[in-house]
Amino acid sequence: MLEFPRWKTISLSLTLLFGVLLSIPSLLPEQTQNAYWPSFLPNEEVNLGLDLAGGSHLLLEADPSDIIEKQTENMEESVRNALKNAKPAIGISDISRENNQLSFLLRNPNQVDAAREALLPLTSGAGLTGQRDWDIAVRDDSRFVLTPTSAGLDQAVENAMNSATEVVRRRIDELGTREPTIIRQGAERIVVQVPGLQDPDELKELLGKTAELQFKLVDDQANFSEVLAGRAPIGSEIYPYPEGGAAQPFIAVKRLGGIKGDSLTGAQQSFNPENPSQAVVNIQFDSEGAQKFAKLSSENTGKRFAIILDGEVISAPSFNEPILGGAAQISGQFSVETANQLAIQLRSGALPTQLTIVEERTVTAELGRDSIVKGSIAGIVGTAAVLLYMIAVYGRFGVYANIALVLNLFLILAIMALLNATLTLPGIAGFILTVGSAVDANVLINERIGEERRRGRKVIESISVGYKEASRAIYDANITNVIAGVLLFLFGSGPIKGFAIVLIVGIITSVFTAVFVTRMFVALWLKAKRPKELVI
Repeated sequence: MLEFPRWKTISLSLTLLFGVLLSIPSLLPEQTQNAYWPSFLPNEEVNLGLDLAGGSHLLLEADPSDIIEKQTENMEESVRNALKNAKPAIGISDISRENNQLSFLLRNPNQVDAAREALLPLTSGAGLTGQRDWDIAVRDDSRFVLTPTSAGLDQAVENAMNSATEVVRRRIDELGTREPTIIRQGAERIVVQVPGLQDPDELKELLGKTAELQFKLVDDQANFSEVLAGRAPIGSEIYPYPEGGAAQPFIAVKRLGGIKGDSLTGAQQSFNPENPSQAVVNIQFDSEGAQKFAKLSSENTGKRFAIILDGEVISAPSFNEPILGGAAQISGQFSVETANQLAIQLRSGALPTQLTIVEERTVTAELGRDSIVKGSIAGIVGTAAVLLYMIAVYGRFGVYANIALVLNLFLILAIMALLNATLTLPGIAGFILTVGSAVDANVLINERIGEERRRGRKVIESISVGYKEASRAIYDANITNVIAGVLLFLFGSGPIKGFAIVLIVGIITSVFTAVFVTRMFVALWLKAKRPKELVI
């Protein structure tokens, strides 16, 4: 039980040395690390959370009615394409969207069954509810009415919010920030916390835009006075056109057809070759989008098309020639900063719905430093008290437990740095709690050794039985604590997860150092001194 071969001692020592080296960068000021820490040594650091490093907190909220409206609009386009591509084609008229319903009239009532067959693949099961996401009904023999089910609406909101969360994450990652917290809150809200970001204006600008990009043909046949009055021709719709100025504040575009920006594969800020001072955004389509764009430009050479971003026409150039390479350029009244911001938004993908900022907080770095100082003081005082107590009660074995405790703290920092984890104020609480509980295992071991010695066992036998019997209780007790920590991590959010991570890591490392590291020290001492008596 107490035999430690040389290979085991060396491997354990190297593990501890690597843990100490890995933890040091998290303890050094950034300037000191950059100046003196060798580049060939590990340099991973524990990230500080919002409450320690300061930063910005935003609460974003989506409008479910906007999600449902877009769902109905997408269904209309899918219905038109499905019926148009049916064999034979199915003609429809009087199509309308009201009260979240989509209705249309068949021109040939004899095609009711064929139309239903063409529309069924557009619907699907809504999760595990047993319902479909859309109900298809036929009224008056030839009018189809498509209505989203309650389960379908819930699923649409859930899918949109999941997608929005990922888009928000990608946009923030583009800023180069470290360890942002982006989590869902309820059904329609997203919490965003970005440590180290003191000025949230850039973040709000980045997240406040949907970045929904569309390319649609301009309706040049539209009556200018009618457009100014807000009346769009049949089959067209009106968008504001800021670049048109007072002469053309609005522009009419064809409602159907065109291309959406969801087929983009890249977007970069650049400059117009013909006007080097003008910032533009170069975009690239995937193969499917490139084919659509090539077809649109080939069939409409000489005609104008509108580039629509978030419901506003930012440019309305003409197709001078077919664009076959899958690349295009977006120009407008951009500065370098706004063009770069647009490129980030387009690269990250469009938000499926507009997000509104309903809460905003900024945590200053001074508050974070104050939390770190107070947490450090609590940690130092608590650690010192534990160290003194262990030496006073257990003597040499208390010294071994103290060394294991210090190594345990280094290992916690090392593992958190490897996991790229974030330390929050509750995490510091978990850290301090670990200091108190880390010596529990050694208390059990030492008390059991003393008990065995009082029963008359010899020194080596007492130590061997003490470690063996106490280890069982140590493993049982700490497994239950790990289970509690895992549940906190799975079902908690934000600071609760930070506390859970430190707790789980601390339990694992404390068991490792208390059982294996102290046993190595004791084994080396027994081998070197061969004591006849044991004071514990």
